[in-house]
Amino acid sequence: MSRTVSPTRRTRLLQTVLAQLLAGLFLGGMLVPAAVAGDPPPPPPAHGPPPPAWDQLTAAQRELLIAPIRDRWNSEPERRQNMLDHARRWQELTPEQRRRARHGRNRWEHMNPEQRAQTRVLFKAMREMTPEQRSALKAQWRQMTPEQRRDWVERQRGEE
Repeated sequence: MSRTVSPTRRTRLLQTVLAQLLAGLFLGGMLVPAAVAGDPPPPPPAHGPPPPAWDQLTAAQRELLIAPIRDRWNSEPERRQNMLDHARRWQELTPEQRRRARHGRNRWEHMNPEQRAQTRVLFKAMREMTPEQRSALKAQWRQMTPEQRRDWVERQRGEE
C-alpha cells in the first residue's frame, strides 16, 4: 500500500535528519548546550513494537525515509559535496559520539530563540579557544545571571 506524505511531514523528516547531522558535527563534542539549557524533557513513551530493521522495511517505508534527502540533493546541487562530507563524518563517529550528538540536537530543539542565539555565539567563540579556555568559559557561564549572559553575547557580537 502506497502512502502519500504531506509536504509538512517531509519537511519535518528532513529537518530531523539534518539536525542530527549538524548536531553530530557541531554540538556533539561540545557541552555548550548543557551550559545554556536545562535537560530536555524525556522522550515520549514508545507506542507498540519498535520499527523493523532496514532490510525489513517495505519499499514505501524506505521511500518515505529517503525522499526528503533526495529532494534536497536534487534541489541544492551546490551543497552536494557538503552533504556527502557530513554523511561521511557521521559514519566515522563512535556510538558514544552519535549519542552525544543526538542529545545535543534534542537540547537544541527545546531551546527558545534567545538560548539558540546565545549558543551560536558561544560556539563561535569556543571554536577559537583552547580546551582550557573553553573549560574556563563554561565555568564562568554557569555562574552568570541571564542578564550577564545577554551582555556577554552582545559584547561578542560587537567584536565580530
